[in-house]
Amino acid sequence: MAQKDLAIFLSKLELFQTPEIKSEQYPTDSEIAAEMLWFAYMNEDIEEQTIADLGAGTGILGIGCLLLGAKKVFFVEKDKKAINILNKNTQKFDKKTYEIINKDVLDFKKKVDLVVQNPPFGTKEKHVDKKFLEKATKITKKIYTFHKVETKRFIEKTFEQLKFKMTHYFEFDFPIKKTMKHHKKKVERIKVGCWRIVKH
Repeated sequence: MAQKDLAIFLSKLELFQTPEIKSEQYPTDSEIAAEMLWFAYMNEDIEEQTIADLGAGTGILGIGCLLLGAKKVFFVEKDKKAINILNKNTQKFDKKTYEIINKDVLDFKKKVDLVVQNPPFGTKEKHVDKKFLEKATKITKKIYTFHKVETKRFIEKTFEQLKFKMTHYFEFDFPIKKTMKHHKKKVERIKVGCWRIVKH
C-alpha cells in the first residue's frame, strides 16, 4: 500500500457524529494521518509491532497501523459513541489483529512496542495532553504524539522530564471542520506538531 492509497482508505472511515466539546473530539485529517503513519512505517516502527492507539476516537491512527502490517493494535477509548463508530470502522479487519478497550487511557496497563496518539489539546481540560504523554511513556519506549505547536515548549519539557528524547518533529496545518456550535469558520486551520520520541 502506498501513502496515497493509505490516505484514500482513511478518508472513507466514519467520523464522529456528535463530537464532544469537553473531550475535544476533532478527527485527525486523513492526509496528515497517512503522512505520519507512512513515515513510521518506513522507519520500521509499525510492521509486526504491537501498538496502542490511546484516545483512539473513531480509530484512524490504529486502523492505519493495521493497514501497514501491525501485529496487533489496542484501540483505547472511553467514549461509547466513539466506540460504536470504531466497531463499524474495524469490521473489515481480522479480529485477532486488534482489540477495542472501552476505558480511560489511564487505566490501560499493557506494555506495547509503540504508542500513536492524538490526545485532546488541553484547551478544555487543563494538562490532559500531559496525562496522555505520561501514560504513554509508562507502557512503551517509542511514541508518535500530536500536540498544538503553541504548547511545544511545555510538551518537550514534559517528555524530557520523563526521560524521553525527540528524534523527529513535523508540523502540520491541522484542519478543524465546523462540527461544533462555537465554530465560526467552515474549516479552521491550527498549527499542530507531531513528535517521535523514544526512551533515553
